[in-house]
Amino acid sequence: MTSVAPPVFKPFTLTLIQLGSIGSDKAANLHHAREMIMKAAKSNSDKRPQVVVLPECFNSPYGFVHFPAYAESISYTAGKEYDIQASVSESVKMLSSAAKEAGIWLIGGSIPERDVETNNIYNTCTVYSPTGALVASHRKVHLFDIDIPGKIKFKESETLTGGTTANYFDTEFARIGLGLCYDVRFPELAMIAARRGCHAMVYPGAFNLTTGPLHWELLQRARANDNQVFFSMCSPARDMTAGYHSWGHSMVVDPYGHVLAEADENETILHVDIDPEPFHEVRAGIPVTKQRRFDVYPDVSA
Repeated sequence: MTSVAPPVFKPFTLTLIQLGSIGSDKAANLHHAREMIMKAAKSNSDKRPQVVVLPECFNSPYGFVHFPAYAESISYTAGKEYDIQASVSESVKMLSSAAKEAGIWLIGGSIPERDVETNNIYNTCTVYSPTGALVASHRKVHLFDIDIPGKIKFKESETLTGGTTANYFDTEFARIGLGLCYDVRFPELAMIAARRGCHAMVYPGAFNLTTGPLHWELLQRARANDNQVFFSMCSPARDMTAGYHSWGHSMVVDPYGHVLAEADENETILHVDIDPEPFHEVRAGIPVTKQRRFDVYPDVSA
């Protein structure tokens, strides 16, 4: 990423869509996601949201066996203008159109992405400006390979390849860092983002009924507190008829580690006002950002 100074941090409204009804019909999934984006853009009575977020893997069932069948080619290159009209990704076209119509910054959850050159499949988050431009992308870096005997076994690496970059994007009111789900367990990505000037981190994710109660809130509060940034994760709604049971509980945490808002397990839209004051206040009162000892350990953002 470039070393351009971040924008001045200003108040904004962050809206999380805890999306339900994600099934095997991709067209239906995209249609429902678009309807919910438009609803979210209009449902806040006080003010219009500036940033709207979808959950991880919103256009297909969540499961490594499904990813190849639902994968789409995106072919985005950071720093280069992306031609939406020429894109072969129906998900990208829908997200771009919705962002433009609603006039919002849209963090489009994630979809399975197939690289046309390598045939590798990635779990990829794309971001759109209020004009509908594709402005950023994040390929999930850390793959969800776990085995808790008697509870859950899952191996994304059966079909996915991990990304190789840390990513953020600039709006007119904040610099926002990106991650996906299992990335939250590795503090380095959030640390790099914070050291590069991010005011907030947004990770679409889909924890399950084993890891959700254990670590969903803990990890978000830890990353927010470690780096003195706002931190948020957006989950799919829980569907007990699906093959993978999401925890839900989409959440926003402030730089002190306070939980500002939390959903339950059902489909819902969560609006949260982001006030820069706690960001500046905690950094002045507990100045860890100025007390790091890079003579003892390296600066991971360098």
